[in-house]
Order: sequence, then structure tokens, then C-alpha cells
Amino acid sequence: MPTKTIAPDERMAEIGFVRRMFRRPEVGAVIGASVVWIFFAVVAPENWLTLGGVARILDPSSTLGIMAIAVALLMIGGEFDLSTGVMTGTTGIITGLLATQLGMNIWLAMLVSLIFALAVGYFNGWMVIKTGLPSFIVTLATFFILRGANVGVTRLVVSQVRISGIDDAPGFYAARALLNGEMSFLGVEFRTSLIWWILLTALATWILLRTKYGSWIFAVGGDAVAARNVGVPSNMVKIALFMNTAFAAWLVGMMSDLRLRSAVASQGIGQEFVFIIAAVIGGCLLTGGYGSAIGAGIGALIFGMARVGIVFAGWDTDWFFSFLGVMLLVAVIVNNYTRKRAETVAVAVAKPQEKGEEED
Repeated sequence: MPTKTIAPDERMAEIGFVRRMFRRPEVGAVIGASVVWIFFAVVAPENWLTLGGVARILDPSSTLGIMAIAVALLMIGGEFDLSTGVMTGTTGIITGLLATQLGMNIWLAMLVSLIFALAVGYFNGWMVIKTGLPSFIVTLATFFILRGANVGVTRLVVSQVRISGIDDAPGFYAARALLNGEMSFLGVEFRTSLIWWILLTALATWILLRTKYGSWIFAVGGDAVAARNVGVPSNMVKIALFMNTAFAAWLVGMMSDLRLRSAVASQGIGQEFVFIIAAVIGGCLLTGGYGSAIGAGIGALIFGMARVGIVFAGWDTDWFFSFLGVMLLVAVIVNNYTRKRAETVAVAVAKPQEKGEEED
């Protein structure tokens, strides 16, 4: 009588440390961040290896990180938003005009601009779903609409492209302290935007890895049709993701207003590609269905290290974008390699189960 072989549970299969490491989307970003940190530690140690240097690095990284996380979630869901950069300027202008021209309380002005941002995010998602057009095209159109409106409305109302005097609005200093004020640590000033960056990274990671909605995001990014066939509300997920990027753009726009005490019509233009680069460096694939919020945060940190490190080293800052281009190319190569290793691990783990089934 043949002996029945019990197939081992694939969840109990032994996976080596290296294989487990390469299953994580952010592994390439961690390696990249380590290399960049060591490089500038050698080139400019007198400024780099200080708490003040860390504060300088985290300053641009925090606001970029907030946007990169939202963009990463959208990219994991299989879509792009090219209006994120200009949206930071649009929400800043709305808040600035309401506060300076109508004398509105800064909190109420911020609420109005938030509602506007969420409406635009909903519109972007709705248009992508209803028309079937690529999100690249839909949000590019939104980008041009908002860019023109920013300049046109600002010039029409204040006869220039800058709105000043926002700090005279009621509630300004309380809002500034909460969103982008200064906090002292060991005698060094850090921005409160750093706390928001950390909290939002933790929240996004928890949503992606521990909630049903996170599974839906990966599913619609991997194959929206298949996800819809198994009951995933794909349309709702995509619209929510577009609204999330709009919310992040609003938050960064408010941080800029409160820090600079003014709003500029050109604010954020061109930054949408930097947000995408940070997400890609952090492990997101351009094809969707794969990525990490932590990785996007690390990608933003690499951006901050590169920007500040070049200044510390005394180099021409024009080389910054060349550095970003190299990092993007390397990140795409590493991300593809990481994904293939993850797929290899998945196949290797599944083989014992398949073998057991054949013997049955």
C-alpha cells in the first residue's frame, strides 16, 4: 500500500536571511542611503557628522517625504499624479488669499483649501475611471489648468505673483507651531514637519501591511480587472488614492505658507517628478502593484542627503539633478532585481507544496 506523503506547509519553509531581505521593496533604498551617507561622511565630515548637519538633512527630507509616501501609495495602486507639485502652490494661494484679502482665520482658510484639494483629487480619480484615459494624461491636464489659474488669479487679485502678510491672519502662529514650527533638541533646531513625516510613514505602512485596504491597493495595482472580479472595489480605491495625494499636497502647501509667511504662484512646479523619483528610489515599480511607504521615506531621505551633502562639499549645486538622475537609474535596476528575487523566493517556497500534491 503506497504511503501518502503529507505536503509541508509552504508557510513553514525555511528562507535564508538574504532571501528574506531581498523580498523587501525598500532594500535598494536602504543600500543607496547607506552609500550616500558614507560618501558624504568622507567628503565633508566637518559638517556631515554633526547634529546640526542631521537637522539640515531632515529639513527638506520631511516635506518631500510626506509627498513621496502619498505618491508611493498611488503608484502601488497603478496610477500617477502629475498635479501634486502645483497643488501645493494652489492650496497655498487659496489659503493666502482668503487670509489676507478676506481677513479669514487661518484655520478656516486652511479648511477651505483642503476641501478644494480633496475635490480636485476626487475629480482626477473620477476622470481616470470614467474616461479610461491614462492618469498621466488626466493629471497633466490638471497640472496645466492649476498652473495657469495660480498665476492668473494671483495677478488679478494682488497684481503680483506673491501673496504676503499671511502671518497677520488670526491663528497663524498656533498653526505654524503645529505644522512647521521649530523644536529644540540638544540645542539644535528641528522642524515639526519631521514629526508629521514620521507619523504619516508609520500610518501608511500600517495601512499597506496590516489592513484590508492595503491589500486592495496592491491588488488594483497588480491587476485591476482581476481585483474587481474577486470583489475589490477598485474604483473606490483609486479615487481614494488620488484624494490622498491631494491631501498630502495640501499639507505640504500649508507647511510652506506657514514657514515662509507668504505664498508664491510658482510654488511646487516641477516637484511632481521629484516626488515620483523618491518613490521609485524607495522601491516602487512604475508598473504598479509593488512598493513600500518606508522605502519612499528613505528615498526622500536620500534626496535630502544629496541636496545638503553637495552644499556641504562645496560643489556646484547644478550637479544635484545629475545625481538624482543617476540615483533614479540605479534604483530602477535594483528594484527590478529585487522584484525578481522576491518572485524566485515565492516559487522556491511553493515547490514543496506542489511536490506533495503530485505524490498524492
